[in-house]
Amino acid sequence: MTANELRSKYIEFFKSKNHVEISGQSLIPENDPTVLFTTAGMHPLVPYLLGEKHPAGTRLTDYQKCVRTGDIDEVGDPSHLTCFEMLGNWSLGDYFKKESIAYSYEFLTSPKWLGLDPRKISVTVFAGDENAPRDEDAATFWKENGMPEDKIAYLPAEDNWWAAGSTGPCGPDTEIFYWVGEGLPPEGSNKGTDSKNWLEIWNNVFMQFNRVDEKTLVPLPKQNVDTGMGLERTNCILQGKTSVYLTEVFQPIIAKIEELSGYKYGSDEEKDKSVRIIADHSRASVFIIGDPKGVSPSNVGAGYVLRRLIRRAVRHGMKLGIDTAFLGNVADAVIENFKCAYPELEENSSKIKAELSAEEEKFRLTLKKGEAEFQKLLPNLMKNPKKIISGKVAYNLYETYGYPLELTKELGEENGFTVDEEGFKEAEKKHQEASKSLDAGKAKGGLAEQSDITTKYHTATHLLQQALVQVLGDQVAQKGSNINNERMRFDFTFSRPMTKEEIAQVEQIVNDKINEDLPVTMEVKTLEEAVAEGARALFVNKYGESVKVYTVGKDPKNDWFSKEVCGGPHVQHTAQIGKFKIEKEQSSSAGVRRIRATISGGLPLEK
Repeated sequence: MTANELRSKYIEFFKSKNHVEISGQSLIPENDPTVLFTTAGMHPLVPYLLGEKHPAGTRLTDYQKCVRTGDIDEVGDPSHLTCFEMLGNWSLGDYFKKESIAYSYEFLTSPKWLGLDPRKISVTVFAGDENAPRDEDAATFWKENGMPEDKIAYLPAEDNWWAAGSTGPCGPDTEIFYWVGEGLPPEGSNKGTDSKNWLEIWNNVFMQFNRVDEKTLVPLPKQNVDTGMGLERTNCILQGKTSVYLTEVFQPIIAKIEELSGYKYGSDEEKDKSVRIIADHSRASVFIIGDPKGVSPSNVGAGYVLRRLIRRAVRHGMKLGIDTAFLGNVADAVIENFKCAYPELEENSSKIKAELSAEEEKFRLTLKKGEAEFQKLLPNLMKNPKKIISGKVAYNLYETYGYPLELTKELGEENGFTVDEEGFKEAEKKHQEASKSLDAGKAKGGLAEQSDITTKYHTATHLLQQALVQVLGDQVAQKGSNINNERMRFDFTFSRPMTKEEIAQVEQIVNDKINEDLPVTMEVKTLEEAVAEGARALFVNKYGESVKVYTVGKDPKNDWFSKEVCGGPHVQHTAQIGKFKIEKEQSSSAGVRRIRATISGGLPLEK
């Protein structure tokens, strides 16, 4: 079974269980400053898991592209990925544990669907602690579906408990594992007794409590189910492969790398690692740049992660002996492989390849500068009788010039030096700790901790977008927004800096609409109906999909200022927003401008 077939079968199965297929969302989260990228299939659904009504109903399913950046440095082994796909299904106050477990087991084991061997499946459930009881319900329902007692492991909260944050919705989960060891698992083997040979493929989260404080859990009136299955891992199991890189998800990309480098994958473990890094990082970069809210390489936030991915891929291309720009060619293989599931990649192919090539060229120049700087340092280094390059010097070359440690080691060896690698790691650790402390204050708010002020900012972004269009013209389109309790950030397409007069004009229009105290209304429509009425829609959702349309104006049909397809939440009327002030207008990336703005005062929201 191919990944495309698995993706289709999953959606088909849950549609047969009365779930509605919805569109996967952008890799760049909407108005959530707590993360740089969409990190899980449930991420775009957080508002609905917190109580918002979803326009498509209470049973949903989709596939979602995700990026996790916490373990970039671990990518290169046979299993870690930066970019991956999640298959998901949700119950918003509809069914709960019994049905969720039955659906999962049927999809995995039924010959009509995946037909996996039930003897190679085991599960974990929450063991209970001082805050919540052992999840006997989940264990009972697994047994009812034929799961033997010895294949059920009871694990603590760190393994089997999900929470939106320090307060808010939370609950136990049950995780599903598949045996990847030799033959059949021995009697009594499960994730609790053998963590090495059991691979997690699916996680079903049961949101049944609201955490009021550290010691208080209150049952939720509406209980939700959120599940996520890793497409690449499950695909790997279905094909009996030992690595996700051996499946057709990655093989066409690897074939292109082989062609460009002249190296045959599987010949040398160190070079294989470089091939895997290029394959993963180029795929992630293509998805990030090709996203509807596409990010460009930069020195901050998501743009910095993208730059790091591209530069790491280039370095490993050099290790394979590729000495000319090559990522554009690898991108062609990625786009060809994923264009059916993600048509935006083909639509944005020119932009993707241009961004990759420009960043690759810039990095190669950076490497030349780093080498020149090393040559300048050499006379002083030669005075060191121990012939050791300090970790601080090596890290400074990396941090200031982007010059990688392994290249410093190579240059050092050519001149009889060794590098203090422990000192380099220490300097890197200090830098990371400093960065984390600087970033700690940036993650206030977010959808997991929705507040009145972030709701006000959300509506303000709609007013700002319309004001920008009125002042600057129809070429303005939103490229992303980010909100926390202190400010809003809004990125939009525009080719030049705004004048002081234009900034003042935009600010005035927004404040005029706030002072007019216009009503904000919501209607559920199909995407086609919304667009026909003039609503802005940032994403191309699936044909016929129901969406929420928020209108700011006296009459949603004939007299309105702003109309957008959006998940919410929003104020009830604009006077609740308060005074709007543009603090800064600057460049975000090529052809994209960024506005930072604040609001103050305003009327309280109606509960």
